Amino acid sequence: MDKTIYTKEYRILLEKLRQARIKAGLTQSEVAHQLKKPQSFVSKCEAGERRIDPIELQKFAGLYGKSLDYFAY
Repeated sequence: MDKTIYTKEYRILLEKLRQARIKAGLTQSEVAHQLKKPQSFVSKCEAGERRIDPIELQKFAGLYGKSLDYFAY
């Protein structure tokens, strides 16, 4: 079985994550500050270099004013 990070569905999730941030009017640095993480954390999540766990996705969703359903394929 292929790793899910290499699937079309995961790429779509990453694009939705980036678009939600942009629509919320936030920069990666602003999101990182809210999450108490370095800006590179947000960048790596959006680029697919770092896998996003469900708890992290919930935090992103809250910052962006989105439900978890928004990120589902």
